[in-house]
Amino acid sequence: MSSISEAKESAARSGSQRDLARNLLEERGILRLAELREAGVSAATMRRMERGGEVFRLSRGIYRLSGVERDSKYDYAQAAKRVPKGVVCLVSALAFHEITIQQHEWTWMAIGNKDGAPRDSTGLRIVRFTDNRLHDDVETHVIEGVPVRVFEVSRTVVDCFRYRNKIGLGIAIEGLRWTFRRRKASPAKIACQAKKHRVWGVVQPYIYALLSDG
Repeated sequence: MSSISEAKESAARSGSQRDLARNLLEERGILRLAELREAGVSAATMRRMERGGEVFRLSRGIYRLSGVERDSKYDYAQAAKRVPKGVVCLVSALAFHEITIQQHEWTWMAIGNKDGAPRDSTGLRIVRFTDNRLHDDVETHVIEGVPVRVFEVSRTVVDCFRYRNKIGLGIAIEGLRWTFRRRKASPAKIACQAKKHRVWGVVQPYIYALLSDG
């Protein structure tokens, strides 16, 4: 039985939309209002629960239970809920893989050229990728019960060089340095990705310089 079905059954016994909402949020961590409505919880119930301090509205139509200890990578789960088709990328993906010392103030998300961006973009930075680039080299991690898609390490580093005008060349170089220092990806794999995404001419001298420095 799915978690939604189990939550519905439990709430049906108690006859409360509030119980249903709590059961779902306990099970899945973060939910969109559309998901709660589909399960049988009204927007009015969620507003009452928010006013009563039972739930916390993270952003437009995104809820979690109040007073729940958060995962250290909680912001990624929130971003994945707000941008369901998105992939964590660039500086945020560097931080996810622990290959930067940057303290990011927002979450970078890649979406397709034809995908709609969220109306409320607070705390987000959106970049658009072609469809073939959006779906390659993606890992899925579950955070707070939410599937979060993130570009893998070598692809992340190469994307940072490709979008160096957006994030700064220094951040891309730092990501490459920490990738080698923590052995997250080999020089050969970085080179392969750089050639695939046509930035080998940019990345090559930094790979050679870092390797020569030991």
